[in-house]
Amino acid sequence: MKNQKRNIFGKIFYWTLFTLCVFAGVSAFSACNTLKFAHISDVHLSDKKIDTSYKVLASSRELFDDEIKQLNEIKDLDFVFVSGDMTDKPKTDMIEEFDAKMNTLNAPWYSAFGNHDISIGGEITKEKYVEILQKNNPNFKFDKPYYSFSPKKGFRVIALDGVIDDAITANGRISEEQLSWLDEELSKAKENDEVPLIFLHFPLHEPFPSFHHKMLNADEFKKVLKKYDMPIAIFSGHYHATKITKRGNILHVSTPSLVSYPNAFRIVTVTNLKKKVVFNFVFKETNLKEIQKKAKLLTFSSKIYAGGDDDQNATVVMDK
Repeated sequence: MKNQKRNIFGKIFYWTLFTLCVFAGVSAFSACNTLKFAHISDVHLSDKKIDTSYKVLASSRELFDDEIKQLNEIKDLDFVFVSGDMTDKPKTDMIEEFDAKMNTLNAPWYSAFGNHDISIGGEITKEKYVEILQKNNPNFKFDKPYYSFSPKKGFRVIALDGVIDDAITANGRISEEQLSWLDEELSKAKENDEVPLIFLHFPLHEPFPSFHHKMLNADEFKKVLKKYDMPIAIFSGHYHATKITKRGNILHVSTPSLVSYPNAFRIVTVTNLKKKVVFNFVFKETNLKEIQKKAKLLTFSSKIYAGGDDDQNATVVMDK
């Protein structure tokens, strides 16, 4: 009798424990969504045979091919985002070449315009570039250079266009129309418990001061963001620098250029938990080390562009 009772109580304990574990697992899964993507920036694809300034443009094709190869070796990427300056000059043949290479990726890809992508008074206007993207990129189903989409439950990707196209400048500006639209997008994200991931070329928080590259209406941009107390991440390029900076509920992520030192990109995994959002960053450098060494010699400060350890590989936890 005692053995039978022990067996009965043992079975009850086992199934109770099993049920609790299953319940905990289902609850954790239902309250947790994970997104994995690559952030690349400032590819500056070029047909030049010589390098200029601190950019190894003569090696841009080799560096780009290596990056594509590395990206295709990474499993489970939900998408790849390019935050501007896809080509060094806004020429149709170079844009076509860039798009063709990107279309060999195993993951869908998206992009935001940089100041090198649009010609002031030339053929490649924003409208023309959107037409090219609609034709070449099967994932680009948008009518404007700024757009949003939900790649997975719990996340909202917001692409902004900061290019000034009525003057020759490396400064950026977000139009009033976009800021109003951004406000609406953030409101939707808040309502749906989505993590807003904002991509644009021009950083809101500069990795280092540059009067000729900064966003001219940063204060107006910040006013929109301040209305929302949820975790928001902003991914940018332009400065060719590696930097991760947390300011309150805003995470500013600057990713370096492919054609200047450290010739790198990022793999980002974002986990949307019930009360927290966890960002994990993995830094990926080019495999072409001789070109990287050359690029390092060309830069005026390799430490500024490469960032510190916490700017490269890092985990950032943000409370909701």
